[in-house]
Amino acid sequence: MIKYFAKLGLISKVIGTTHVGDNNAPTEKAGIDYLHKLHNYPFWVQSFKDRSQRKNYPGKGYTYDEDRDAFIPPQPYKSWILNEDTCRWDPPVAYPNDGNFYRWNESTISWD
Repeated sequence: MIKYFAKLGLISKVIGTTHVGDNNAPTEKAGIDYLHKLHNYPFWVQSFKDRSQRKNYPGKGYTYDEDRDAFIPPQPYKSWILNEDTCRWDPPVAYPNDGNFYRWNESTISWD
């Protein structure tokens, strides 16, 4: 089985991801220790592709929030609000459900 890890930089920003075989990472701590030794870099957090833990699978630019124990994607627009349940960003106005394609307009805080 493969386990996935996020490499954290300043202010817990994800700067990369990697995977480790279960034999080298039977636990999160063992995986972190293995990666630390392999890369001479200490800041790693296990991630989960199925989002069963830590809310989201991270990519570069995501932030690991230790208090929420979650990976949070970059905020797409200044007006968007963090959804505490999903740790994803929601628009302040719901996307229209009329079958048309819309694009977010940050200057008018609406869907065009």
